[in-house]
Amino acid sequence: MAPLPPIESLSLRQAIAQMIVVRGAGYLFDHERPYPQWEADEATLKRWIEAGIGGVILLGGSAAEVAQKTKQLQHWAKMPLLIAADIEEGVGQRFSGATEFPPPMALGEIWRTDPHQAIALAETMGAITAQEALSIGINWVLAPVLDVNNNPHNPVINIRAFGETPDQVSALGTAFIRGAQQYAVLTTAKHFPGHGDTATDSHLALPTISHNETRLNTVELPPFEAAIQTGVDAVMSAHLMIPAWDQHYPATLSPAILTTQLRQNLGFGGLIVTDALVMGGMTQFADPNTVAVQAIAAGADILLMPPDVDGAITAIETAVKTGQLPESRIYASVARIWQAKQKILTAKPLIFPQGINGDHPETQKTVAMMLQKAAKNKKASIKISSFPDNFARNLIVVDSVLKSPFLRPNCPVIAIPQRHGYTAEIIELKTLPRLQLEAIPTLVQCFLRGNPFTAKLADPIDSLKEIAAQIPLQGVIFYGSPYFLEALQAALPEIPWWFSYGQMAIAQAQICTSLWESVPQPDHTAAEFI
Repeated sequence: MAPLPPIESLSLRQAIAQMIVVRGAGYLFDHERPYPQWEADEATLKRWIEAGIGGVILLGGSAAEVAQKTKQLQHWAKMPLLIAADIEEGVGQRFSGATEFPPPMALGEIWRTDPHQAIALAETMGAITAQEALSIGINWVLAPVLDVNNNPHNPVINIRAFGETPDQVSALGTAFIRGAQQYAVLTTAKHFPGHGDTATDSHLALPTISHNETRLNTVELPPFEAAIQTGVDAVMSAHLMIPAWDQHYPATLSPAILTTQLRQNLGFGGLIVTDALVMGGMTQFADPNTVAVQAIAAGADILLMPPDVDGAITAIETAVKTGQLPESRIYASVARIWQAKQKILTAKPLIFPQGINGDHPETQKTVAMMLQKAAKNKKASIKISSFPDNFARNLIVVDSVLKSPFLRPNCPVIAIPQRHGYTAEIIELKTLPRLQLEAIPTLVQCFLRGNPFTAKLADPIDSLKEIAAQIPLQGVIFYGSPYFLEALQAALPEIPWWFSYGQMAIAQAQICTSLWESVPQPDHTAAEFI
C-alpha cells in the first residue's frame, strides 16, 4: 500500500474525497456484478480511486477473487484505501470459500445457558473473521451488530443481533471486538443508537424509535458504551428518527445524536460512518447532496455509498467555501481517518490463502458446535418415515429463489431426504398460500430470516396449518429466524419440528441426518453430473 501523505498537503477537495467510501463488487469482471445500479464498474471505480476517495466496500465473489481485486484497488490508489465488507457472520457470509459462522443470535442462544462459552465463541468468531479478512485484503470489518433485537417483528436486524437484552449484546459484541483486535483490522459498532426495536426496514423507509431518553439510555445505548470502552474503531449510524433526541433529523443527519450523544456524552473519538446513503431511509428524506452535507455537519467522518459520488464531493466543497461548513470540520475527520489508516498499515501481511480457515477441521468443528448448541426441536426422538419408491415430497420454502446461495444440487437439504424417497420442490414463501399439493407424505423445510430490503417479516404459519390439514405432514424444519417457533407449536402441536439458526450446509446436514434411523449410501447412478 502507498504511504500516507501529511494531512496538510491535501487540497480541500482531496480531503473531502477521503471521507467517501464507494461500493464495488468482489467479482473480477463487470458483467458479473449482481447490482450494477449500486456497484461501480471498473473504469468508474478506477477514476474515483485515482481521484482520491477514501475507501471501497465490497460484496460478492469468491475469497480468491476478492484477494486479487483488493490488490488491484490498492495498486490504483495514491493513498491507502479502507476496504470494507459487511461480514457480520464471517468472511464466508459474503465471499465463498472462507468461513461462514452462524448468525450472531445463535451465540445469544448459547449465552442463555452458558455465558462463558458463548463469550469465548464470540471472541473466536471475531478473531477468525479478522484474520480471514486480512488474508483477502479487507481491512475494515463492518461488524459487530450491537442492536438489541427486542422486537420479534424486526425484518432487517432480527438474527443479525446477538440477542434481545443489553447484557447479551454487550457481552458478546465486545467479545467479538476483542477477538478481532488480535489483528490490525478496523471494527465497527452498528447501528447507532440502536435499530433493534423497529418493524420497519430503513433500507426501504425511515423508521421511528419513539422511546423516551430513560429507555434509550438503559436498553439501546449500553452495548455501544461497552464497545467504546473496549476500543471499537468505528461506529455506524442508523437511519432512524428518534424524537426524544431530535424531532427534525434522523440519527445519520443529527448533530444532537452523532455529536452530542456519541462524541460528547459517550466520549467516542474514533470514526463515525454513516450507513449506506443509497438506502430508502435517506433518499426519501432529502436529495443526496443535501444529505451528504448534513451528515458531515452532524458529525459523520465517512459517507458510505452516497448515490452521487462526484455530486457529494462538490456539494461538501461548496458548503465549505460558502461558510455552511467550517474547513476545520473536514480536516478533523481526515485526522481521524489517518489514525485509522495508520492502524491498518501495521497489519502483518497475509498472502492468500494463508489465514483462510474454512476447510480447517478445527474451524468446522467450532461452527458445528455453535449450531448444535443453539439448535432447538420438538419430539427430536421421533424418526420420520422413508419411502423407497420416491413417493414423498421435500417442500423447500425460501424467501427468494434468486437469493438462496445455500441451495445447491447436492446440498444436504436436498440430497439426504432424496435418499429416503423425498423429491425436492423449491418454492418462494409468497406462493405458499396458493399452492395446490397432492396428498402425499411431505417434509417442509423453511429457509426464512430477517434480511435487508424486507418490508415485513413474512409469516408462514397460517399456510403451514392449511397444508397440514390437506396432506400427511411428516415434520417441519426452520433454518434462520426462531421467531416463528412459538406460533408453529400453537398451530401444529402434534407435528415434530426442528430448528437451526444457520442455513449453510453444516446446519442442513446436522438436522437432516437426525431425521431418519439410518442414512442410505449416496446414489452414484445419478442421471445428471453437470
